[in-house]
Amino acid sequence: MRRAVAATLVAFAVLTAAAEAAAPRVTVRRTAHGIPHITAKTFTGLAYGYAQALAQDNVCVLADTYTTVRGERSKFFGPDAGYSFRGNGTTANNLDSDFFFRKIIAQGTIEKLVAQPPPLGPVPAIKQAVRGYVRGYNDWLRKTGVDNIPDPACRGEDYVRPIKVIDAYRRFYQLALLASAGVAIDGIGGAAPAVDVRSARATQKTELDNMDPGRFDELLGGIGSNAIALGKQGTRSQNGMLLGNPHFPWDGSERFYQAHLTIPGKVDVQGGSLMGVPLILIGNTRTMAWSHTVSTARRFTPYQVTLAPGDQHAYLVDGKVEPMTPTEVSVDVKDEDAPRTRTLYDTRWGPMLTSILGLPIFPWTPTSAFALGDANAANFRYLNHFFFTNQAKSVKQLDGIERKYLGIPWVNTIASDSRGKAYYADIGSVPNVSNAKIAECSVALGMATDKALRVQVLDGARSTCAYDNDPDAVTEGVFGPSNLPSLFRDDYVTNGNDSYWLSNPEEPLEGFSRVIGDERTVRTPRTRLGLRIVQERLDGTDGLKGKRFTLRQLQDAAFNNRQYLGELWRDELVGLCEANGPAAACPILAGWNVRDDLDSTGALLFRRFASRAFTNPASSALPAAPSPFREPFDVEDPVNTPRGLNTESPAVRNALGQAVSDLEGAGIPLDAPLRDFQYEKRGDEKIPIHGGPGGVGVFNAINVVFDPKAGYTNVPHGSSYVQAVELPRRRCARVRTILTYSQSTSPESRWFADQTRMFSRKRWVKMPFCPGQLARAKILSRQDFGGGALGGRARDPRPKR
Repeated sequence: MRRAVAATLVAFAVLTAAAEAAAPRVTVRRTAHGIPHITAKTFTGLAYGYAQALAQDNVCVLADTYTTVRGERSKFFGPDAGYSFRGNGTTANNLDSDFFFRKIIAQGTIEKLVAQPPPLGPVPAIKQAVRGYVRGYNDWLRKTGVDNIPDPACRGEDYVRPIKVIDAYRRFYQLALLASAGVAIDGIGGAAPAVDVRSARATQKTELDNMDPGRFDELLGGIGSNAIALGKQGTRSQNGMLLGNPHFPWDGSERFYQAHLTIPGKVDVQGGSLMGVPLILIGNTRTMAWSHTVSTARRFTPYQVTLAPGDQHAYLVDGKVEPMTPTEVSVDVKDEDAPRTRTLYDTRWGPMLTSILGLPIFPWTPTSAFALGDANAANFRYLNHFFFTNQAKSVKQLDGIERKYLGIPWVNTIASDSRGKAYYADIGSVPNVSNAKIAECSVALGMATDKALRVQVLDGARSTCAYDNDPDAVTEGVFGPSNLPSLFRDDYVTNGNDSYWLSNPEEPLEGFSRVIGDERTVRTPRTRLGLRIVQERLDGTDGLKGKRFTLRQLQDAAFNNRQYLGELWRDELVGLCEANGPAAACPILAGWNVRDDLDSTGALLFRRFASRAFTNPASSALPAAPSPFREPFDVEDPVNTPRGLNTESPAVRNALGQAVSDLEGAGIPLDAPLRDFQYEKRGDEKIPIHGGPGGVGVFNAINVVFDPKAGYTNVPHGSSYVQAVELPRRRCARVRTILTYSQSTSPESRWFADQTRMFSRKRWVKMPFCPGQLARAKILSRQDFGGGALGGRARDPRPKR
């Protein structure tokens, strides 16, 4: 196999060597921490330089990802292994995943999307950029050689191969589906009629009986984010400011990569992008900064189909039989001579499926089955969205881009600009299912999943249950912008992964479909703390001078590590402890500083207490446990309620003793400082990491998982590409960033752990962005492609700050 790959690379080198002199003209300069500043005259060149830098730092992650979207994991890694799609918290079986992606390939889905004219298909400049990106990646691989890759994880491996243009688009499509079909890769790739129908139905009932509210979001792995946009009434300078803090994976293909992209006179943007996307997804231009948080909008709806009598591959719509559309798919398997084949099926509603997020609640029986309606199944509009966002100058322009393309596949937008305007929106690709349609079309299963998961299951036996169409929508089947929430403010907007409702409590957003989110319901502790941080600063009640934010104060807010449930409960918990024990825990909790800083003692103990207090083994046979809060939620005071500790609850009274046992079982002293047991391991180095789980109300969410024997292991996800940006009207943007896990995934890279150590010390990168800043920055390396240099030491004509 390795010889075959070597031969392929040799042939590839012969074909491309002659064209080397015609490579796009582009300059890549790296400043501190390996951040590439890429300057070109064309989008082709810009993407070429981006691919060169990205491959140098992260080629193994990229090669693994392209193997996935080609449907070749079984060929190289075996059919029985699996992989984590960390962006949505799922783990997929290699063989099921290959069938999932091979079906997409067999049906020509991506080719059809790319062929569409704009606004549905990519604008011409994106197609040029994709060609440049592919060539940049392949040129780097050819020049470096697989046996010389600067990362031992994939050095010399067969699966590291040149890519094609279609491979880049396949990766884009994988990201579009992250929060829709991507949560059902096994359920779609392995969909088949149940062998044991009685067992399948029993499993479905058991799963539904034990389904807690919020279970769907828990299974997504706690992926989330914070963002605060400040308008002129929220800042001391009256400049717009933005704090973006996405909580995303620290490993795998959904890591952010930071870059600065410039085409003089056309584009000047910096920020983070997900692996393989040569566009900035979260960042800033000179006069506008934006971030994203994972939206509550469900981007899919399962449909229950009634099968035709005696035929499990045909179904009824309005009483008429419709055959399912079969697609036979073949997958090559390691160490097997013949490929494995499956026939997968589609309906008018979408592909057949049997599970979502591993939940086997959609059995394919002789009488009924389920298909997945997906608002992102035809969404390459998001590429146009980000292409134009990278050039936007104001939040008004950004709002126009969102409304035109409806392309955002699974996030909210929070932004600010140099005019001092703050902006929130959940405008994107959302299935057009009104509350009236939910009431009319939900099947019995849908009633249960809507209540427990806010996942609607609609009746596929009626054509009237299809997605509706809005006159202001760019395409069919999604809500138009007039039916999606958005807000402009001069003071602030925020989001911490609850719905749109309280982006600013002074102006609640209401009257939208339940598919998008819930309203007038309790907010999570992290959302509430984010709102309190802003309100206390603007009220002047946070102990700092003044009543508006400076950029430094906004940075400090990101990593203040306040523990909101601790603020609400700690004193009452100490009283409960002193009355009932265990005595050893009481002074530790009393002395805790109610933060998750590295030297905080008591933080780990409280964290386990809170987890235990919220444990509710809900079941049809057991009554729901009492709320751990003493005072219930009040819709008239949603930021400050619920509050207080319900010391009469048996779950609360037992939780502290259970927490003590948990820590002792894991070998963690009750008074252990956070730094000793929460860390990121890089080689033999353990880098202590501050912050804590967002579920207990830590704004700097580090969503570590507790192991009963090992305690806390490496950080799976949490604060990632963090940025604080000030946007003066007449001066250069002030940009402060930290990429918590660093730029490179290779242990041999100097950029493997440097920013992780900085994050541990709450330090920030002073990002050189405008020409004058970059001219004064130390250039660590420079590469010029295409026979000429770009990006000289240009002066910034605007006054220095």
